[in-house]
Amino acid sequence: MKKPLLLLLLAGAISAASAQPRIIAHRGHWRTAGSAQNSLASFVKADSLGVYGSEMDVWLTADGKLIVNHDRIYRGIDMERSTARTIRSIVLPNGERIPTLDEYLRTVRAHPGTRLVLELKSLADPKREDEAAAKIVRKIRRYGLEERTDYIAFSINACLAFRKEAPEARVWYLEGDLAPHRIAPLGFAGIDYSQEILHAHPEWVDEAHAQGLEVNVWTVDTEEEMRYFIAQGVDFITTNEPELLRRILAEE
Repeated sequence: MKKPLLLLLLAGAISAASAQPRIIAHRGHWRTAGSAQNSLASFVKADSLGVYGSEMDVWLTADGKLIVNHDRIYRGIDMERSTARTIRSIVLPNGERIPTLDEYLRTVRAHPGTRLVLELKSLADPKREDEAAAKIVRKIRRYGLEERTDYIAFSINACLAFRKEAPEARVWYLEGDLAPHRIAPLGFAGIDYSQEILHAHPEWVDEAHAQGLEVNVWTVDTEEEMRYFIAQGVDFITTNEPELLRRILAEE
């Protein structure tokens, strides 16, 4: 190998190794005035910070509709076993109603600076996960958001359903029970594991990179943990405190 080429490759490797992680706002930027978890405002406020992405959660209701909320049971109502009309009667702490996926995607489309990280919640029946994945991908395409959306799920079935429906999409597995060498053959973009899992398996960060995978860690909310994972070389940090992480990265 010629020396200049070798130096170029080494420089690229050093640059990749020292690159800062990108910020993903967990359930949007909700720990701020006028916001709430998974609300339309939470995405708008995440976008106003200039973060890389904003994460949110999607359920398939009993009547086959898609709504945006995290908890399975919220205000006494089961997201999977209730109708969309019943769920939409719930008022969030900031005064919004629980949004439909259509409402949320219209907001995402209107704020093109921030990537959407869409989690499909684990459903009672794998067939319902397949149905939900297909419906979600159709809506993402309808709103022209294919190039701006990552899919994540704890269910390996849901991840594979997204791969089937959108082979070009970036899909990430959340459960944390598979080492990177077992993820790579599935065609996923990377591992998206909790801080507890990556503390238990710090070697998985380098192993994932060696497999051509990226690494996201969640949900990292303290300065100590943020600095630890920055030093570990993760590619993304998902946090409820995006402003704090942004300040820390500015100091690095």
